[in-house]
Amino acid sequence: MILSDRSIRSLMEKGELTIHPLDKEQVQCSSVDLRLGNEFARYEPSSVIDVRKSSGKLTRVEVEEYIEIKPKEFLLATTVEYIKLPSNITAFVEGRSSLGRLGLFIENAGWVDAGFEGQITLELYNANSSPIRLYVGMRICQLVFARLDGEPYKVYSGKYRGQRGVTPSKINMDVDL
Repeated sequence: MILSDRSIRSLMEKGELTIHPLDKEQVQCSSVDLRLGNEFARYEPSSVIDVRKSSGKLTRVEVEEYIEIKPKEFLLATTVEYIKLPSNITAFVEGRSSLGRLGLFIENAGWVDAGFEGQITLELYNANSSPIRLYVGMRICQLVFARLDGEPYKVYSGKYRGQRGVTPSKINMDVDL
C-alpha cells in the first residue's frame, strides 16, 4: 500500500520515519520531494570499469549554485536529505516528470529497502542533445513509500547503509564476484 501524506506525517511525528532536513512543503499527497545536494561525481571517460576490482575512476565536484550535465552524460549526485526507513516501510525513488520532459533520467536503481538509512545517491543521465543546468537545492526526485505486508526476516544492513554524499558503486564487494 502506498502511503498518503497523512501516514507519512504521522510516521515522522512518531519518530519512526526520518527525513532531515525537511520543509513541510516537500510532503506531497503521496510522496516526499527530495532536493539536489551540492556534491557530484563523473566517471573519467578513459577509465575501464571492472566490476570485480572497483567502480572506476571518478572525478568529484562540489558546486555552490548549479551543475550542467552535457548531452549523453552520466553523473552521480546526492540528495540534501538524509533518510531513515523503519523495518516495515520501503520506498521508490521517482524522477520528477517536469525534469523527465527535458530529457533528464533520474534513478537510484529505483528502490530503497526497508531499514535503509543515508542520503540517496542518484544516477542522472541527460538523454537530450542540449546541456541541462540543475541547481543545488532544487526538487530533483520524490520518494514514494509503501508499507510491507509483514515484518521482514532481515532488514537492509548492506554496504550503502549510512552513506553520506555521492557514493559510487560497491559492486566489487558482492559475494558472487
